[in-house]
Amino acid sequence: MPHSLIAPRVIWLLAGEASGDVLGAHLMQALHARDPHLIFVGIGGPRMEALGLNSLFPMRDLAVMGLVEVLPRIRQLSQRLNEAVNDVVLRQPDMIVTIDSPGFALRFLKRLRDQNVPKIHYVGPQVWAWHEKRVHSFPELWDRLLCLLPFEVEWFAQRGVAVDFVGHPVLQSGADQGDAKRFRLRHGLSDNAPVLILMPGSRRSEVPRLLPVYGHMLSLLKKRLPDICPVLPLSPLVAQTVKAAVAKWPVKPIIVTELHDKHDAFAAAGAALTKSGTSTLELALAHVPMAVAYRVNPVTAFMARRMIKVKYVAMVNLLAGREVVPELLQERCTPEHLADSAYALLTDPALGEAQKTAFDAVMAQLRPTESDRHNGTPSDAAAEAVLRILNEKSRSTGKDVAAERE
Repeated sequence: MPHSLIAPRVIWLLAGEASGDVLGAHLMQALHARDPHLIFVGIGGPRMEALGLNSLFPMRDLAVMGLVEVLPRIRQLSQRLNEAVNDVVLRQPDMIVTIDSPGFALRFLKRLRDQNVPKIHYVGPQVWAWHEKRVHSFPELWDRLLCLLPFEVEWFAQRGVAVDFVGHPVLQSGADQGDAKRFRLRHGLSDNAPVLILMPGSRRSEVPRLLPVYGHMLSLLKKRLPDICPVLPLSPLVAQTVKAAVAKWPVKPIIVTELHDKHDAFAAAGAALTKSGTSTLELALAHVPMAVAYRVNPVTAFMARRMIKVKYVAMVNLLAGREVVPELLQERCTPEHLADSAYALLTDPALGEAQKTAFDAVMAQLRPTESDRHNGTPSDAAAEAVLRILNEKSRSTGKDVAAERE
């Protein structure tokens, strides 16, 4: 068939937060490398938009978490859900790929159950940690689930969910490729100034919980380490909010929003305090000793504790099966506890070395399985899975586009 007669296939993507935006951008690149005629539409952030996605509405409208934190925004989220569903119905894309953000993505997929479009959800919802009963609805929501964590394959398969382990994209994040000397020169730091990474999160709803604690912590830590240099790597989605909030901190932090500057900061850092989530894996890949700090609304915390079924919150600890990094959560997330942890990590090399050894074992688990390594990076493996489902659907309808193009 002549090339001009082949309609390009359309993939509708949904990313609802900064980490999903990174995943989506890597996936778009890997898919385009295999089929440059693909068209991407949907919802994404600045990284996906830089690759040509015209987001239906700003991704930041979806970047909210927590049972209580969502309540004031229910009306807006409902409106955005309607917009997304209507756009899919009107466009009739060839495939839908939802990326993480289960709170919004699962509602979106439920509304589209009657649409005869192949669907993939990228990043396994953490129902193994809580809300296990939700897993029973998954088989009717998508055709395939792409998981980042190795233990998820067996867990979901045992519950009837079709799943592929594609490896964790943190491995291709470049977090371990930073240049410490470059960071110190760029920001005028001496060779000996202790650098402390502070990661408050990428959602506007979670950042206000940790920033005041970090600020008070620094006032305590400065008494013990007068030349302490705090660094805040931030998503552009929350940068302005954070800059205003830290204006009166006792120690002026360095704020970085560029990815290369963030990785350079990791290389220069002696320790980090971070929220739970993917940031713990980024820091582990970069060999930055850390403690995990987290606070949510007390009502959210009360409800979560009644439902959570796993022993640890930090992904590093979950994968290691033990507490490799301290978890300072809720009532333990105090300026005093954080200052003590940061001081210990910055001044006791043995603590840091023990964490780094454990980090290497954790990273090894995140690579695609031996049989999948021919796919290259985790995003390559994810792209292969997406195209496999897309081509199977095309063949079932007599439209093997890949064969036609050849």
